[in-house]
Amino acid sequence: MDLLRLATAGSVDDGKSTLIGRLLYDAKAVLADQLAHVEERSVDGLDLALLTDGLRAEREQGITIDVAYRSFATPRRRFILADCPGHAQYTRNMVTGASTADLALLLVDARAGLTEQSRRHAAIAALLDVEHVIVAINKMDLVDYAESRFDEIVRDVIELGAAIGLRETDFIPISALKGDNVVERSPNMPWYEGQPLLERLETVPVEPRAVHAARLPVQLVLRGENGARWAAGRLAAGALKAGDEVVVLPSGTRTRVAEVRDADGVAAVVEAPLSVSVRLEDEVDLARGELIAAVEDAPTPTRELNATLCWLGDRPARPGDRFQLKHGTRSVPAKLDSVEGRIDFETLEWPVAEELRLNDIAHVKLRLGGEIAADVYARCHATGAFILVDESSLDTVAAGMVS
Repeated sequence: MDLLRLATAGSVDDGKSTLIGRLLYDAKAVLADQLAHVEERSVDGLDLALLTDGLRAEREQGITIDVAYRSFATPRRRFILADCPGHAQYTRNMVTGASTADLALLLVDARAGLTEQSRRHAAIAALLDVEHVIVAINKMDLVDYAESRFDEIVRDVIELGAAIGLRETDFIPISALKGDNVVERSPNMPWYEGQPLLERLETVPVEPRAVHAARLPVQLVLRGENGARWAAGRLAAGALKAGDEVVVLPSGTRTRVAEVRDADGVAAVVEAPLSVSVRLEDEVDLARGELIAAVEDAPTPTRELNATLCWLGDRPARPGDRFQLKHGTRSVPAKLDSVEGRIDFETLEWPVAEELRLNDIAHVKLRLGGEIAADVYARCHATGAFILVDESSLDTVAAGMVS
């Protein structure tokens, strides 16, 4: 069976944890002792949200704080599911949960419609280039299963998606509490002719990411037999084999791969995302933080970046602020040169801004104290992403995508 990684998101009280609990429960993916524990804690009927709200603070406040990961399987597919928090304070955790997702499941309360936080989560899914998006319009039982309300929210999401660049989007009307259109088709909404949620999750195509030429961030340089030098790391994209012509960046030194090894020893070819050790034909000066890339489409080293940032820090950032930029295994000083535009989730415009505050998403220019070899994020996620680290606290304060 193939594997689908999905992340759920939405505003507070849109019903994410209840929906995930319903999926786990109806898919018979809940252990007997876990179910007994939830039954013991439930006050009015079976509280399915308790299956995912694992932290004590979450149970007491009735909200999701951390990203809760759950694995389950049906006869047709395996799933790794990330329940991302809905509260604005924890938007940074949505970035974490969605960064590796094949599909984003965005919940919208049928009564409230699109909120600012719903728009923010949709924008994050678009910025992270999540391949598939399902908008589950929840709590349809509280609007009398009205098709007109469903259609109204669909129009709003389509307008939003056109502005922010959402990928392929499906719409499903559900009631997580009642189970309508979650696992089985609901008789309460005969006007909906599409698949129930679980069936759609089982059948949505999971295409492998576009194959790029090799990208190997050097993590460690080893000495082997006869003093040979080996570059070791996790292959971020593409494949490597003996005879491949490569370039070491940012130095620009060209050479060929002499030998490739994986965990089992000498290998004919190694593909991403496996760890690999590579011996080059020439004696090349290698160090941690350099990038071994295929010659035919190697990125150009640069000291300036245009990027989209999701600001995760509690302290605002202003032009002139300095950070450490971590890209793969390389770390260089960076200065925020300018904030070109910060998205307004109500108007969907990108006005110029003087600072970045917690959960802001903005287009920025960065000046670097050393060269990095980065791809555009849309072309290669692994080498198009970076983080900014506060130099004094060492906190991660921003996640960035090269544009």
